[in-house]
Amino acid sequence: MAALPQPNVPNDPALHNQSEYFQQAEADRVRILSEALPYIQQFQGRTVVVKYGGAAMKDAKLKADVIRDIVFMASVGIRPVLVHGGGPEINTWLTKLDIEPQFKDGLRVTDSKTMDVVEMVLVGRVNKEIVALINQAGGAAVGICGKDGNLVTARPQSEAAGVGFVGEVSNVRADLVRTLVDASYIPVISSVAADINGQAYNINADTIAGELAAALSAEKLILLTDTPGIMRDFHDPSSLISKLDIQQIRELIETGVVSGGMIPKVNCCVRSIAQGVRSATILDGRMPHSLLLEIFSDAGIGTMIVASSFSL
Repeated sequence: MAALPQPNVPNDPALHNQSEYFQQAEADRVRILSEALPYIQQFQGRTVVVKYGGAAMKDAKLKADVIRDIVFMASVGIRPVLVHGGGPEINTWLTKLDIEPQFKDGLRVTDSKTMDVVEMVLVGRVNKEIVALINQAGGAAVGICGKDGNLVTARPQSEAAGVGFVGEVSNVRADLVRTLVDASYIPVISSVAADINGQAYNINADTIAGELAAALSAEKLILLTDTPGIMRDFHDPSSLISKLDIQQIRELIETGVVSGGMIPKVNCCVRSIAQGVRSATILDGRMPHSLLLEIFSDAGIGTMIVASSFSL
């Protein structure tokens, strides 16, 4: 009779190799946590404003990564504030309601019916979905918009002729956000605000994030985008510029290296820094766990903008 196969025993080489693998994996995890300590200490108790948008909102895996990163940040003592847009979701609902999405000079044409949909989608749907995801991941989130507590007062955008209720930030009153953050909640803010007469306006989420970061004296502003950052050659990711100061940014705009849709994002960063935010980063939200890679590593993965070269 053939001998029966013997079960694995502690001195089985395969089991021994497997045990070594898991021990090494655990050692790597502990080492990574230990190396993150200086960054945790640097940002602990500091406010970080994150503008959430682009592919990181549309892709389920990337969305889960962003949510976990935000909860992790809050868990180690960082004070995250999340500002979001939701253009694709707005387009979807406009189409469902037989309202054709229209744009002029890169701005959404926002008549009264479109504004109703924008507010419904951003405040009532997208905002609450993000809040629920953060809560499910172990965080404690509260969803608000610019109208709440007079957080953001809007005014018609100066260059918005013919596009309806497209606004810009007239004033930021950050008391409500500070109260939430001080109570260990994660504020999730949609980019809808009202003017002094109560009329609702759709405001660019980058703009609100930048002005709010300044009002909160945030340590850092992060704009999640669908590009690696600022590149000397838009078609060459290896030409990514990791750090720039305000003067260098102006030179890149003048020479056309920074152009098109990147200019408003860069200007948003520059305005926030001019008002006291220590640094701003344009970050590729398509990279898994991009927020943690940016905050908890020396090199970072996007383009960081600071006031002067002395801050680099």
